[in-house]
Amino acid sequence: MSYLCIIPARFGSTRLPGKPLLDLAGKPLIQWAWQRACSSQASRVVIATDDTRIQSVAEAFGAEVVMTRADHLSGTDRLAEVVEQLGCPDDQVVVNLQGDEPDVAPAVLDQVASLLLRQPQASMATLSEPLQHYEDYQNPNVVKVVRATTGRALYFSRASLPFFRDTAPQVVHSTMVQRHLGIYAYRAGLLRRFVTWPASPLEQAEKLEQLRVLEAGEGIWIEPACAPSSPGIDTQEQLEALNQRWSQT
Repeated sequence: MSYLCIIPARFGSTRLPGKPLLDLAGKPLIQWAWQRACSSQASRVVIATDDTRIQSVAEAFGAEVVMTRADHLSGTDRLAEVVEQLGCPDDQVVVNLQGDEPDVAPAVLDQVASLLLRQPQASMATLSEPLQHYEDYQNPNVVKVVRATTGRALYFSRASLPFFRDTAPQVVHSTMVQRHLGIYAYRAGLLRRFVTWPASPLEQAEKLEQLRVLEAGEGIWIEPACAPSSPGIDTQEQLEALNQRWSQT
């Protein structure tokens, strides 16, 4: 299996400024994500950033860095620029790993890449996991996904879907609706097409970029993750909690 893993890293996080360079167990946060990716079967791992501070630190610990423009509206746009800079062919499989996921299982990266490689009709692949609590089903911050029996994603939503008209919902630990995990594999050609499409109505309504892909008629395949999800670090409290947990192991 051969795939490219790109880790987009932005210094100006609204909730946690300078997040990629914050200390976690003696290393910058971004280094942990990079090391996890390097332990996967990815044939190449690059960090994509527009900030020279991140570039300097990443190159010091041995990472390959691609500098990108500062005006990207999303990580997907940044990935598309990297694909162009590296001259990736349209069939190149690209896995996007967020730089604030220091505890991701390398096997999960391999899984999402393998899923895309096994589905020639797919332009994109992603992963899910069972909903653990009914409150998650009702929480708009938890993105839900329903899929066909073939594995093709039917819809992603922040709403509690599907709607159960006649019966009480049985959604906890269900395969019918699951929690979507924000890890993606793309074909490079999809990234090139994606940035030429305007934001779609469903995407704007739900604030979910993957809906732009579905509205364009492209196929997204999804399967349950082979390992538990690794929550990203979005706040100082989450960073401190992980520092404390790792210090006790």
